[in-house]
Amino acid sequence: MIQLIFRKYGNRAYLKDDVLSGLTVALALVPEAVAFAFVAGVEPLVGLYAAFMVGLIASIAGGRPGMISGATGALAVVVVSLVATHGLEYLFATVVLCGVLQITAGLFRLGKFIRLVPHSVMFGFVNGLAIVIFQSQLESFKLLNEAGEKVWMQGGELGLMLGLVVLTMAIIQFLPKLTKALPSSLVAIVVTSGLVIGFGLDTPAVGDVASVAGGFPAFHAPDVPFNLETLSIIWPFALTMASVGLIESLMTLTLIDELTETRGKGNRECIGQGLANLATGFFGGMGGCAMIGQSMINIRSGGRTRLSGISAALFLLLFILFIPNYIEKIPIAALVGVMFMVVIGTFEWTSFRILSKIPKVDAFVLVMVSLITVLLHNLALAVVAGVIVSALAYAWESATHLRAEVTKDEQGIKHYDLFGPLFFGSVKSFQDVFKPAEDPDEVIIDFKNSRVWDHSGIEAINSLTERYRKTGTKLHLRHLSEECRQLLDKAGSMIEVNIMEDPKYHVAEDKLD
Repeated sequence: MIQLIFRKYGNRAYLKDDVLSGLTVALALVPEAVAFAFVAGVEPLVGLYAAFMVGLIASIAGGRPGMISGATGALAVVVVSLVATHGLEYLFATVVLCGVLQITAGLFRLGKFIRLVPHSVMFGFVNGLAIVIFQSQLESFKLLNEAGEKVWMQGGELGLMLGLVVLTMAIIQFLPKLTKALPSSLVAIVVTSGLVIGFGLDTPAVGDVASVAGGFPAFHAPDVPFNLETLSIIWPFALTMASVGLIESLMTLTLIDELTETRGKGNRECIGQGLANLATGFFGGMGGCAMIGQSMINIRSGGRTRLSGISAALFLLLFILFIPNYIEKIPIAALVGVMFMVVIGTFEWTSFRILSKIPKVDAFVLVMVSLITVLLHNLALAVVAGVIVSALAYAWESATHLRAEVTKDEQGIKHYDLFGPLFFGSVKSFQDVFKPAEDPDEVIIDFKNSRVWDHSGIEAINSLTERYRKTGTKLHLRHLSEECRQLLDKAGSMIEVNIMEDPKYHVAEDKLD
């Protein structure tokens, strides 16, 4: 495994890029993991351990080098009620079951279905997620008052915070134009932290949010009764976590594929995420999945291989074990600046330009997915809704494309030359084309320019042959695939299925690998 990870490092510059990129990501992981732990209602270390375990194992076993995984808000929201009702041990049991379900999905090769997600859904996904990331950072501009309530910063505090955020963003934006020897995000964090510490500026730091000090995560089997009652409690949460985690991970994988012009392995990523969550549940973590924000930081900082994700996880562990006091001094403003640059880089700004030029259905899906993501913070629901609407729109559009050219030759034989797909959506149009009671004694239906997509199409042909049988018409069916011919169980002596030049395809066959 070590040889496999390091075999690409003939050039030491790549090794440096991956390690430094991992360090940058690790710094950004700390406040995120802590924040998501609070969302789930658990201690900060539960989120940090999840970020370490999921990040390390997914980087080693997953299907997308360069992608960063860890504790995420999407999964934290899922388990809030479980933790509040049944406690922490049930959370760990849920994470274990979630891992098992994800491994099962990978073994059954379900990761391939991410290819069915339309581009409009992808645009809506990244736009909505960029807005969600932006909204999550706004909490950093709030402070606790004497009553223990969070209120917005004002005056000099707000001005200093904004100034440091802008400084961080400016370094990230302009440093690469001068040199690419170091990741601009890491330099921005170091410079901003140096200014705050050197001049004693009064601004919130990581340590003001929570302590990151802790020990090495220890093996701990979930302390829950192993019976059907426990399974009935954790099963719905585990299934939701597994679904949300895989959808978010596979969508992030697809996005990184486009950015790097490479191709990840969806099924392997499902197994990698499952192994990561399975282990995390036994080591006191809250579970996790791919993180689009940190993945973007990694890619834009030069991280491309598995070592970048492994480095991020190991650096995070070092922070927890040895230098928590130093990490706690990093100003929140520096990390907010990094995440704001992620928001700018993640949002598909071209969607504003193309919105009026793409089909109305695609524009609707893009906006709908974005709104669901932003309003409900449910990425899985947003993607599924977008895919369903796109599929229904496509089915409706395809259903209107079925037509027939009707001619009669010198022998008085009537010819129906079909054009377009025959499936559940176009069955009604197909049936309306034919008038068996009015047709001559011999009819030819040619499927050369058509294709039967599903069993509904087969049944429509079966029904049509029965209608012609009752009228005593000699019916010829031409250019049907072998599978279609075999499924025509109602065809009898009055039906001739021409086998010349028949196409070779299967009905509703899954060709995705």
